[in-house]
Amino acid sequence: MACQGGGRGTYYYNYNYNFNREAFPDRRTRKLFRNVSAFRFFKHGLFSGKWRSAAATRRRILSMDAREKSRSTILESAKQKRVPIFVMLPVDAFAIDATGSPRIRKIKALTVSLKALKLAGVHGIGVEVWWGIVERLSPLEYDWSLYEELFKLISDSGLKMHVALSFHSNVNSSSGKGGISLPLWILEIGNLNKDIYYQDRHGFSNYDYLTLGVDQLPVLSGRSAIQCYEDFMRGFVNKFEPFIGTVIEEINIGLGPSGELRYPAHPFNDGRWNFPGIGEFQCYDKYMMEDLKMAACQEGKPQWGNRGPENAGCYNSLPSGVPFFEEGEESFVSDYGRFFLEWYSGRLICHADAILARAANILEKYQENNQTAVSLVAKIGGIYWWYQTVSHPAELTAGYYNTAMRDGYDPVASVFSRHGAALHIPCLEMMDSETPSKYLCSPEGLLQQIRSVSKKRIIHLIGRNTDERFDKTGLWKIHSNCYHPQAEDVRSFTYFRMNDKIFRVENWNNFVPFVRMMSMDS
Repeated sequence: MACQGGGRGTYYYNYNYNFNREAFPDRRTRKLFRNVSAFRFFKHGLFSGKWRSAAATRRRILSMDAREKSRSTILESAKQKRVPIFVMLPVDAFAIDATGSPRIRKIKALTVSLKALKLAGVHGIGVEVWWGIVERLSPLEYDWSLYEELFKLISDSGLKMHVALSFHSNVNSSSGKGGISLPLWILEIGNLNKDIYYQDRHGFSNYDYLTLGVDQLPVLSGRSAIQCYEDFMRGFVNKFEPFIGTVIEEINIGLGPSGELRYPAHPFNDGRWNFPGIGEFQCYDKYMMEDLKMAACQEGKPQWGNRGPENAGCYNSLPSGVPFFEEGEESFVSDYGRFFLEWYSGRLICHADAILARAANILEKYQENNQTAVSLVAKIGGIYWWYQTVSHPAELTAGYYNTAMRDGYDPVASVFSRHGAALHIPCLEMMDSETPSKYLCSPEGLLQQIRSVSKKRIIHLIGRNTDERFDKTGLWKIHSNCYHPQAEDVRSFTYFRMNDKIFRVENWNNFVPFVRMMSMDS
């Protein structure tokens, strides 16, 4: 590989070493690409994009009735279509400078990288629009300047966008690179009232996302969490209306930690949890406990409202020997177990329902014109370990009431369908054979279950990878899952994430043919 130092935190790469007919079959493209002799890269992250989209009608958010009437048409038309590739910006794409202002890191390197990826056939860029950047200092005071600059840069590069409205923090998942917290005014409220965050049974708080217990309570400077999210979504759409449906093709609504609809049951960066632990229930803030007490009283069992399961182990327990996840009198199949899990998962589904209803209402006017239609998208987590057990304990603690006897993803898909939201699914690069068999993992089984419920509920799928893969095996697995012979093709694929590794000669020689293959009719 032809790399040489170019200053602190910078890489230069000579693309002439990697310039072959397989990667760039078109002579004109090869010539254009050779004109860019050297590229600056980020030491800890890079940027990327996606290729030209299919017809705008494929992105249209349909009403429930329209989907029901045209199910066969939708599923048939999705076949033989290209799958646009988006690539997410690096986790450290943004920084807060010494003055407290947000900025784009290494913007010159980004500019060149966008041009390179565009030439390679990538369709667009995945961009996280952080609540903690835009509404950073005070309630209802939005600063969109960073995104005005970034969106113009991406648009000028000829790339499209998948925008993720991110109401979570990535401080604990940024590998020591700083990260973006929740808004500072939220943190100030949290310093006085830690119950605005999820808590486990030991009283430890998770600061990555607000507890859904404050969804409807005006404890955030006179607003509820749902009102904060709605105001932010409306502000974004009003600010960037000229981009929506033209440059911005997908809007992903954050619903929890890492933007996923789930509880933070597996906090992997603060030392509490390690794979393949079952995780812990996250319902011990005072607002969630008050809701549990009300639900128990309505059930006629007030004693069930005083606590969560006391026999459910701890973060790093394995299922064996944990009574709640076995089949006994005080287990997940008991009357109490069913009550608690229905409440716990039900609150999460209501959370998604409330936010997606508001998002769909805000985006409704863009669905009247096929030329400006934009896909509403929401993510779920990929909790694939212990999937082959009866109780699916890791999914239960995350909020998915999915067991060998109950389909926990169908009610989730039903809510997504009601609001016309596409389901953003993970694990497309994963194979059961590559996971530890002793932990009874099945990413392929999980993916198949989600495919089935999406077909039943007539919702579109957006794919993403869970682990970074540049090898042919992983990339070809993504392709086969995107064009599954017995399921609807995914509408687009979002690659997580761009970094300096992608431009290494051995990785680039795999990645570019993969992008080209996804860009051709299947």
